[in-house]
Amino acid sequence: MIAVLGECVADGFTARSPGDRPPAEHGGEALELGLRVLPGGGPANTAVALARLGTPARFLGRISGDVFGELFRRRLTASGVDLSASVDAKEPSTLAVAALDTGGQAEYTFYADGTADWQWTPYELDLDRLGPVACLHTGSLALAKEPGRAAVEAFAREAAGRATISIDPNVRPSLASRADYPVSRWCEWTDILKLSADDLDFLQPGVPVERACDAWHAAGARLIVVTKGAAGALVSLDGERASVPAPRVTVVDTVGAGDSFTAGLLHGLAAEGLLGGRLDGLDLATAVAAAEFAARVAALTCSVAGANPPWAAELTTGGPG
Repeated sequence: MIAVLGECVADGFTARSPGDRPPAEHGGEALELGLRVLPGGGPANTAVALARLGTPARFLGRISGDVFGELFRRRLTASGVDLSASVDAKEPSTLAVAALDTGGQAEYTFYADGTADWQWTPYELDLDRLGPVACLHTGSLALAKEPGRAAVEAFAREAAGRATISIDPNVRPSLASRADYPVSRWCEWTDILKLSADDLDFLQPGVPVERACDAWHAAGARLIVVTKGAAGALVSLDGERASVPAPRVTVVDTVGAGDSFTAGLLHGLAAEGLLGGRLDGLDLATAVAAAEFAARVAALTCSVAGANPPWAAELTTGGPG
């Protein structure tokens, strides 16, 4: 069992064409949009991807009772995610409106003030809620955004005594500053650090990836994986490094690709019986094999709209359907 702690986010995608004009009856002042809302949020996406791949996944989230919260519950449950450790929250859900560029990359505008995902308290987070798991994955905004970030960090630090810890900063510069991502401190109790090249550029501007990895290894993280989109990924295990290519795929959008990569990586390590401790027995070849599998999972996610990770059967058939 892998537990995932973090947020659910309602991802809204606009359907307005660039040439559309506002309705004349509003004097040209209205903006008429078709908004398609899909369930998302980095940690929730990772939990869904894990369960679809066949790894038992438990989601620790604060899920609202509003219409978006019901959407989240249906998606997580339909994918086979265990919600017994989640909290029924009174606050509203977080909404993110995404604009896609020509390469399918999303830029988000967040509506996140006072929403359910960030209100964790120490009373809601204890090891009884975690249960018997081999790994805890967290990160993203739940580990960076007030007021709940301190409770999440303390919980993850305590959980390190019984489980492998995985972190994905998944930085959101519009909602959090560089100081809100103390990655070196997190590495003191983290075994796996996965981040993107964009994350690295934000967190360590101008610092070569090898130097950043070595600093985080020295702080305590054994396995670091840096994803680079179509350029693949860099795998660094205690300073020993290798590159992993990205499969070629027709990209619809990249929403949720990084989250699916994380799930594929953890699934691969779990399949080798390596989770549950400090990655004892992990060698570079095994880490690379897990990252290669993760790259396939991410590629399939890019081939469909939204954060819709593949099921295990799709990894053998080559794609959805």
